[in-house]
Amino acid sequence: MARRFSAPYQSEPVSSLATWSRNLAVFSVVAVLVSILIVRFGFLEMKPALATFFGALGIAGLSILVGLAAFAAIWQNGSRGMSRIVVALLIDALVLAYPAYLGLQYHKLPPIHDITTNPIDPPRFEALARLRAGEGANSAVYAGLYSAEQQRTAYPDIETVELEIPVQRAYELTLQLVNKRKWLVIDERAPQPPRRIGRIEAVARTPIMGFREDVSIRVTPDGEDSRVDIRSSSRYFESDLGSNAARVAKLIEDINSAAETANAKPAVKKPQVPAKGQAKTVKK
Repeated sequence: MARRFSAPYQSEPVSSLATWSRNLAVFSVVAVLVSILIVRFGFLEMKPALATFFGALGIAGLSILVGLAAFAAIWQNGSRGMSRIVVALLIDALVLAYPAYLGLQYHKLPPIHDITTNPIDPPRFEALARLRAGEGANSAVYAGLYSAEQQRTAYPDIETVELEIPVQRAYELTLQLVNKRKWLVIDERAPQPPRRIGRIEAVARTPIMGFREDVSIRVTPDGEDSRVDIRSSSRYFESDLGSNAARVAKLIEDINSAAETANAKPAVKKPQVPAKGQAKTVKK
């Protein structure tokens, strides 16, 4: 019969601190998931969701401290529980990694939340204005000159999209891209000559937490060509951590690509119908 060398170790009690560290880590994951569900499905207001989220981060931090205390206790008295500490630290790292990255972005990027291709005359929020009137929501009015200067410094490539296609075609391509992204379209108005311009207002969501960010797009004629201006603004928070600029930049890139593809397609010629021969007149 094989001898069990681990029997003395197996008889040692499990460190209660190690168990608490693991349990706190698991609870932090549950709290994070609950906060995401609150935001995405609108169960409660924004403040309870944020309180739940930051509470989860605090619990993860507490789990790390308890885990370190458990490690010290195990080192002193030889009790069991190292595997629970390792599991707890791995879970805590997963919970805290993305918020830590956002914290770095917060210090790196300018504290603005309203990005547009045309700071002088930005697209307005009309249908979306009433959704930005709640408590704690950012104003529907453009943030102004300070935001424009900060944007120009941080994101110099965000400019009006100038297309060599008719305004109606530019509007159709832009609307297709908005629908492809599955943004919630609140209002859409196609351009109608001679004066009416095309407008699209939609709501986008951030990838993880699902925070709402409002988008307004204006398509105007420029002779035979067209111009597209985009505005993306966070509904909450003073800093967007670069999410609006990334959204606008990607949409600009896709609009230009779609327009180039549309211009590259050869015109489809309609098949010519053979002319009917003249009916012969029969002399009677």
